[in-house]
Amino acid sequence: MFKTLRRAVPLALMLAATLPAVAQAQVKIGIGFGIGFLPMFVADEMKMVESQAKKAGLDITTSYQRFSGSSAMQDAILSGSVDMGVYGVAAMLIAWDKAKGTPQQIFGIAGVNSSPLVLITNRPDVKSLADFAPTDKIAMPALVSPQMYALQMVSEKVFGPGQQDKLKPQVVALPHPEALNAMMSGSTEVKAYVSTPPFTQIALASGKAHVVTTSEAAFGGRSSFLVLGATKRYIDLNPKLPGIMVAALTEASDFIRANPRKAAEIYLKVEPSKILDVDKVEAMLKAMPDDFGVAVYGVKATADFMSRIGVLKTVPASFKDVFLAPIQSTASN
Repeated sequence: MFKTLRRAVPLALMLAATLPAVAQAQVKIGIGFGIGFLPMFVADEMKMVESQAKKAGLDITTSYQRFSGSSAMQDAILSGSVDMGVYGVAAMLIAWDKAKGTPQQIFGIAGVNSSPLVLITNRPDVKSLADFAPTDKIAMPALVSPQMYALQMVSEKVFGPGQQDKLKPQVVALPHPEALNAMMSGSTEVKAYVSTPPFTQIALASGKAHVVTTSEAAFGGRSSFLVLGATKRYIDLNPKLPGIMVAALTEASDFIRANPRKAAEIYLKVEPSKILDVDKVEAMLKAMPDDFGVAVYGVKATADFMSRIGVLKTVPASFKDVFLAPIQSTASN
């Protein structure tokens, strides 16, 4: 009996060391900038992840860390700096493909936002991608980002097959606030910016920019801008977490639709603005009620394009190969 106990003690210690992190204390979540991340801001402010975790029998806290661009977010997830992160579908697909069959393989947990990406410019004469001069710089948060793939997909449609990188040499990586300021100043080489809310609305309201094209032109409809993902290792250690996060994000998205003014106040608390006030953000949220939710869109279309240009080796048969069971019954694609 005592020999059995002695053998059991080291085993118990080993098991304790590999217990799900979510059951122990804190879940670290990576987020970015802009109103697309509002469900995460709301979940944080109202402790929705914590409340949903309690319903699942877990006692946790959450912390949130800011990153600019999908590349930085993916690096943080893979390094363990954060446990999960919100970023673009394309970057997630790369990690899903590259690390396939390993603990570092990334899987999607839920959609977060499907607001359109909008290419805006301060050049009045630019009506199409073909009108940009070779010296015109196009800003976006990272060179590997949802914005880049949307630009490549539209470029292929405008310039023809094999021309998806026609404008890539003109792209510069700038965080959203810097990109907006650089373009609106009119005094830099940045003449265009692939924007997201609320930066799109700020630029257009200024009268200093207009729309050239959108991600809807690239995908032929709605596409996910932001999704939540984590490594297989973390998900395996925390099997209840995907369901908890889907429940929390559903609650947060429903809250935004039902309480746009309160949601606007939460947004401005996280991202104070000299340009936007509660009334403007509330009006913005009322105009985009369907942009928040856990369903994902355009995953298969993104993967097919990435395979065609040689970025992905493995093409998922559907979004269900990449995203976990809790959202597989949604109207995703």
